[in-house]
Amino acid sequence: MKKYRAVIHLTEMERANLALNNVANLLNDLGEEETEVEVVANSEGVRALSKAGPFVERIGELARRGTRFVVCARSLAALGMKEEEFVEEVEVVPTGTGELVKRETEGWAYVRP
Repeated sequence: MKKYRAVIHLTEMERANLALNNVANLLNDLGEEETEVEVVANSEGVRALSKAGPFVERIGELARRGTRFVVCARSLAALGMKEEEFVEEVEVVPTGTGELVKRETEGWAYVRP
């Protein structure tokens, strides 16, 4: 098991750059081998992880470094978006809130940029 585990909560497109910077800084500071990171996007934050978004390359780079990216299925439905609109590194979970609760219950640190 990794020594450090953090879940990054992304709810706004405007905060996506900051969230991705937080992930990179965390991995650089604590080490990729020691750190497990998951970005949970819901509400408008899901747009940042789409193929049409400006962060496709950064998502790929951070995923290669071990970061998991998930989006909320309910948010997708509310925004009229489909799973196919997202980069391959992104997984769909039933609810973003449920994913956050699971991670916090498991002892993950919660970060909201």
